[in-house]
Amino acid sequence: MVFKDGKILLGKSKTIYAKGNYIFPGGHLEYMESFENCIKRELMEECGIEIEDIKFHSISSNADDKPYHNIHLMFTAKWKSGRPRVLEPEKTESWEWYDLNNLPKPLFKNVELFLESRKTGNNCFDLEE
Repeated sequence: MVFKDGKILLGKSKTIYAKGNYIFPGGHLEYMESFENCIKRELMEECGIEIEDIKFHSISSNADDKPYHNIHLMFTAKWKSGRPRVLEPEKTESWEWYDLNNLPKPLFKNVELFLESRKTGNNCFDLEE
């Protein structure tokens, strides 16, 4: 999740996995890639922005994402440069900055978990069937 001027970056997903939901930018870790390099690469590939001050935020084990069992590592970062734009139009409809008190709906599960984590301090979620 990327912060800029008190807002977070969300995109409207086109993927089967999250279609129509608002999501954070992100993706898969490549073989032998560090978390930080993965995050920087994914942000550049998906929306063309540079980030800094990357910090671990939370983890979730999503066994209820049938037919998948995904492990999501969520990090926070600060925007450094660039204007968000759709660079993978088959996956995302738009990227916009949203105020935390005025978020679009529907939010994807991991965005909701991030919001819950901010309120409760819980940084580990184990979602079962």
